[in-house]
Amino acid sequence: MIYKIRVILNTKEDVIRDIAIHKSVTLENLHNAITNAFGFNGNEMASFYRSDSEWMQGEEFPLFDMSEDSKGTIQMCDLSIENVLEKKHDKLIYVYDFFTMWSFYVEVIENNFDENNLEVPSLIFSLGTVPNNAPDIQFEAEDLSVKSFDNDDDEFDEFNFNNFDELMN
Repeated sequence: MIYKIRVILNTKEDVIRDIAIHKSVTLENLHNAITNAFGFNGNEMASFYRSDSEWMQGEEFPLFDMSEDSKGTIQMCDLSIENVLEKKHDKLIYVYDFFTMWSFYVEVIENNFDENNLEVPSLIFSLGTVPNNAPDIQFEAEDLSVKSFDNDDDEFDEFNFNNFDELMN
């Protein structure tokens, strides 16, 4: 069975590639198809991450295991696409080149794609031009500088900060 997978580059302008690929090949094959479709040489580190419907990043599947213990890390070559993307609208986040952080949204848009005599993997749709440089990704976090650590702050009363000097004696 052939999957039709949409890959969207995380940029302001639309840069989209649709790839037809057999569901039984590995995530490493999908990685290669993506790098080819977007014109990258494929020589950089990359990872896929499970994602939910809100594009929240989950479990990582790296191209190569770079951890010290290497126990339990599942690499791209260890998983077939169908083991991770089981049905239509299943999603992954793909990050290519951890120095430049090209990031992509990957989604199954058709899980029973039937195109006669199509050689797979194959680029079947292309929209937009890949920019010369990866876009800056803004990581946002809660501004902790606005938190008050005054003794009157109810949030911290459970720690009994009013008697901190007594604890130090």
